[in-house]
Amino acid sequence: MNSTRFDSFRSILEAVTDRVIPGDDWPSGTEGGVLTYLERHAAETAGIWSEVLEPGLRALEAAAIARYSRPFAELASKAQDSLLQEAEKDALPDWPASSKRFFDALLPLVIEGYYGSPESGGNREAKSWAMIGFRPGVVDEQQPRIQETELAQTSLDDLREAYDAVIVGAGAGGSVAAAVLAEAGLRVLVVERGSWLRYDDIGRDHLRNHRFTRYGHNTGPSLEGSPRTILLANGQERITSPIDGDYHNNAMTVGGGTRIYGAQAWRFHPDDFRMASRYGIPEGSSLSDWPIRYEDLEPYYERAEWEVGVSGDGSAHPGRGKRMRPYPMPPLARTLEAERLARAADKLGWDAGPVPLLINSVERDGRPACGRCGQCVGFACPTNSKNGGHNTMLVRAIATGKCDLICDTAVAYIDTEGGKHATGVRLVQEWEGGIRRRSVRAGHVVVAAGAIESARLLLNSASDAEQGGIGNRQGQVGRHLQGHVYSGAYGLFDEPVQDGLGPGVSIATFRFDHRSDSGIIGGGLLANEFTRLPILHWYRALAPHAPRWGSAGKATMRETYLRTSHIQGPIQEIPNADARVRLSGSARDRFGLPVAQLSGSVHPESLRASALLAEQAEKWLWAAGARDVWRTTAGGGLSGGQHQAGTLRMGDDPSTSVTDPSGRVHGYDNIWISDGSVHVTNGGVNPVLTILALAFRTAENLVKSK
Repeated sequence: MNSTRFDSFRSILEAVTDRVIPGDDWPSGTEGGVLTYLERHAAETAGIWSEVLEPGLRALEAAAIARYSRPFAELASKAQDSLLQEAEKDALPDWPASSKRFFDALLPLVIEGYYGSPESGGNREAKSWAMIGFRPGVVDEQQPRIQETELAQTSLDDLREAYDAVIVGAGAGGSVAAAVLAEAGLRVLVVERGSWLRYDDIGRDHLRNHRFTRYGHNTGPSLEGSPRTILLANGQERITSPIDGDYHNNAMTVGGGTRIYGAQAWRFHPDDFRMASRYGIPEGSSLSDWPIRYEDLEPYYERAEWEVGVSGDGSAHPGRGKRMRPYPMPPLARTLEAERLARAADKLGWDAGPVPLLINSVERDGRPACGRCGQCVGFACPTNSKNGGHNTMLVRAIATGKCDLICDTAVAYIDTEGGKHATGVRLVQEWEGGIRRRSVRAGHVVVAAGAIESARLLLNSASDAEQGGIGNRQGQVGRHLQGHVYSGAYGLFDEPVQDGLGPGVSIATFRFDHRSDSGIIGGGLLANEFTRLPILHWYRALAPHAPRWGSAGKATMRETYLRTSHIQGPIQEIPNADARVRLSGSARDRFGLPVAQLSGSVHPESLRASALLAEQAEKWLWAAGARDVWRTTAGGGLSGGQHQAGTLRMGDDPSTSVTDPSGRVHGYDNIWISDGSVHVTNGGVNPVLTILALAFRTAENLVKSK
């Protein structure tokens, strides 16, 4: 919609906005800049305005004149509210379509304009954030933002003809592999599909980030030319975009998910490696034991904690495997919410303790302690205190002088000989409106593109020797895709339980992880959640019966933001072979390559376990003194997301797995996998520390193989 057309609706939009968010001691919607936001939205999203909002505004005006003989903007507030309430209930006659559809489309836009980021055009002077008590910045506002280390990049023309190792992906696993191999003296090339994004490139837009992707996200891939497809029950494919939930996007940028993650750094439980032996194999599942044990990985967990950098208390959660060293940094101080939950855990007789984080709690490696900002997960760190691939291991790799990094470049194909040996990779990139290609020889290829894209690359690298793709003689590539099913509960308290200190997540219990009396397979973690963005509080954290607009809705936001606690956690997901990645038969990316086709759903046992965890989260909140508690429910669709794993699982038997216990693809002497796709099961915790540990181990195995 152009500005002239928008102006024709300005009067009624102002009136509606000020009934959705009336003025009081704090600004009304229009005083808060909502109309500026709406005008921007109308210019960028013409479809919903021409199809729903413009006809709805005309119909609302007509209803006001028909009933009161005056335009909507001239009505008393009581009459305006009455019409809006009827529209919400779909009770207005003679509407061009559904009045409820109109109301449900306009309401969130007004809310976004009021509670979203000032950079989006609304929330003038961030007054709404001050009203509810949200503090986005660091605790010490005088603390300077630390300059990030600039990572040197190599152009396509300047690449060497051959490298000892080519690493596909610069995320958690790829960055570790790069450092270990380069420091061992190998000449290494890291190929990253995404861009090197600096802090300001990632931005702080509450409506476009990996926590809330309503209009976009703040890392790659780009929305154009990067589709995936969903296989439907009728055999047809449906296109999905990187901002859609069923795309299962992980950040595609240098550092991968570690650039914007919440950084929980849990080790897997020893029993996570022997799930089938302990519990048996549920019907319809592909549950299996790992070919390695916790004891095999413990030295590499330690390396990850000390070399990448974890803060925590190694004695806080007993029974989760023997540790040889403590964490290198103490845990972050407990939040107000964590103190309250700790007392409630004591009352219940539950063990609970701090959450280990890949975040500096003290100055380390020339970077400061966490600034405790209110917008951690989903965003880059304003003090550069989060420890990710981009500011730890890749810095080390490039510092050797033996590691080249090329960004905005994809590996389209892995060249192989006889289905036994990789000879190199074919690179492709966009350049000045066209596409450039180049081949590079490689002594070893390390695939670390994430569970979905790593499987896609192997499938796309079909040859005469392996017509179904690399490592896919037994049809195992792409199967057993899993992530984490989450469930939990919200609790509303009479007094504030939030102090605004990020990252927010501060206390956890494993009371329901691998307990013989729980009645479930595996179980998982329960912890308080990260600090909530105001817009996410409105969308996800209001009680089901709470008013969402008008004076009561505004009061609800003001009175509940600091008084709401959220406890949730992942459960040990039960994998199944039908949750999988294949190549699309119809959709191709910007380079003409078949994209990933996703299909399947979570196993019923995973949903049963998540329901039990939600029940226990509710119990914890009641014990903490909540006056109202409501649960969240896990969905049954395909699981993957930022915790995606399992598509190239590790195992001894090539008929049921893709990689051997060392991380090398069965039957090949020089193709290695260094990401979560090798996970046989994904633990009842965030998987990044296990990805890092396995990357250290796999890279070490590669060095030993030479």
